[in-house]
Formats: sequence, structure tokens, C-alpha cells
Amino acid sequence: MARIIAIDYGRKRTGLAVTDPLKIIASGLTTVPSHELIKYLKNYFATEEVELILIGEPKNLKGEATDATPLVQQCIKQLQKNFPNIPVKKLDERFTSKMAFQSMIDSGLKKKDRQDKGLVDEISATILLQEYLQNSF
Repeated sequence: MARIIAIDYGRKRTGLAVTDPLKIIASGLTTVPSHELIKYLKNYFATEEVELILIGEPKNLKGEATDATPLVQQCIKQLQKNFPNIPVKKLDERFTSKMAFQSMIDSGLKKKDRQDKGLVDEISATILLQEYLQNSF
């Protein structure tokens, strides 16, 4: 069975999360430098079957585009070009970073560990994916 992968794309880093093959559980996968995302995904897709790519769409509190929106649009074009057989779906990512940071506090991570922005990106992607699973199945 194929997995679903979620992407929290950023200017410097990109957080990734993935489902189990049964699409029940969302787990953090890794954080990669954004300029290495396509290379990483090509390697991942060579060993794992993925049926859907979810990508966080940055919006402000009013639901409007932000300065990061063009970066995500450019990433979507690269994903569609490199992986034409895998659909890409945008999801509203408002509040995922704040939720990720709060989950780090709630889980008892030390302050030093909470400063790892890569971990925040990975957890944000996991939250995005978990919300998709809860609302779609």
C-alpha cells in the first residue's frame, strides 16, 4: 500500500512527515535543506510507494497569501515536474508551527532541544499530515 507524504516547505529547511502504509499514523520523517528536497524525494520514492504529496500553504490570519506563498508555489511546480504521477495537494498550514512548538513543550523537551528549528519543521509536517488523515478518512 502507498504512503502519503507531507511537506512543510521553508526558505532554508523543509520538514517531512509520512504515513504508515495503511495510512493510519503520521510520523515525522526528517528535515532536509530546502535546496536538497527534490533529490531527497527522488531517493525516498525509489524505495517507498507514495500516492499523494501534501504541502503546507502559508496563509496569514485573514486567509491571504504571505511572503512565503511564492516559494511554496515554486516548490509545487518542481514537485509536479519531477513527480508527474503523484498528485500534489495544498493544505492550510496556519498555526502548525505554533502547535508544533507547543507539542514540544507538552512532551517535556528541554529548552535547548526546542530551539531546533528543523525539529519544529518536522513536527509541523506531522501535524499537517495528521490533520489531513483525521479529516479525510
